[in-house]
Amino acid sequence: MASVTLSGLRKEYGDLTAVDGLSLDVDDGELLCLLGPSGCGKSTTLRMLGGLETPTDGDVHIGGEPVTDQPPYERNTSMVFQSWALFPHKTVLENVAFGLKMDGVSEDERRERAREMLDVVEMGGFEDHDPTDLSGGQKQRVALARSLAIEPDVLLLDEPLSNLDKRLREQMQLELRNIHDAVETTFVHVTHDQNEAFTLADSIAIMNDGQIEQVGAPREVYDDPVSLFIEEFLGDTNLIEATVTETTETGVVADVALGTAVELPTGDASVAVGDDLTVSFRPEELDVERADAAADGSPSITGEITDVLYRGSTVRFYVESAGEYLFFEQSVGADSDFAVGDAVTVSWDPADLLAFAADGDRVGGGGA
Repeated sequence: MASVTLSGLRKEYGDLTAVDGLSLDVDDGELLCLLGPSGCGKSTTLRMLGGLETPTDGDVHIGGEPVTDQPPYERNTSMVFQSWALFPHKTVLENVAFGLKMDGVSEDERRERAREMLDVVEMGGFEDHDPTDLSGGQKQRVALARSLAIEPDVLLLDEPLSNLDKRLREQMQLELRNIHDAVETTFVHVTHDQNEAFTLADSIAIMNDGQIEQVGAPREVYDDPVSLFIEEFLGDTNLIEATVTETTETGVVADVALGTAVELPTGDASVAVGDDLTVSFRPEELDVERADAAADGSPSITGEITDVLYRGSTVRFYVESAGEYLFFEQSVGADSDFAVGDAVTVSWDPADLLAFAADGDRVGGGGA
């Protein structure tokens, strides 16, 4: 195991800046996910960590030692790619032992260590199989065992589950988490899949345009996003424009495009009357009743259900109010019979609303 420190990493390809002054710390034995949309620089960052790309500027330290100028074979790292890259003419055991053979490990020892790693990834008994006869999930386990067999200080994973179907991908996420806990090696895992990052990670580093926007535990970055980008990227939400009309001791009052005023708990953030904000009404925080139900005193709007979208295990309902739309979701088995045309009341707790300034920064919370 080893810690990782990236300091001011920058990577330019001609006029294109793929990574722009990125700094990041990964603790010894941690599983960190680099999460972001396609093209944000996360794979380039991983390749610089592994020595497959040379930084234009900045430094890489592994285990406290500078490795920026070292080639990949001098760093004790190993990488698992999207494609499994197994040798079709070698057996499963020979594939797993290949790195050990290149390191000059004796045949008996490398076969023993290869078998141990196959047991760790639950592929014991497949030693003599041809890789072409394996399923996608089995191939990924073998590729993982091959990378772990050389006992790297840091294991680098570049979207290794992206070629698997949804069911198998979710199964492998849990298995990968268990494997990490068993071997206690530092993992840096690149993905664009939010659910995958939430399932796997001890910490998530969210990237955008070559920079890291936020680092934290999965629950932390979801509950307390620092920017509008993160709020939009991590899950579906209702984003409504608003204008501040009043400041209070605990926040502000703003007129939202839903045709009502809302209280926003912005704390002592610097917000003035007339400022434009974007307010996030998360669907899981909305309470919905029929319009003729007794009010409970919570802030609310009334509207009409305009669309119903069935999404497998959930149903999404769209509500129109003052020309704007909110959506909320319910489980298929929920005891409700909302339908298009129904008048409903949508209410919320002001403490659950998130506000963002015109530049995208969080107003209050999110480290502000």
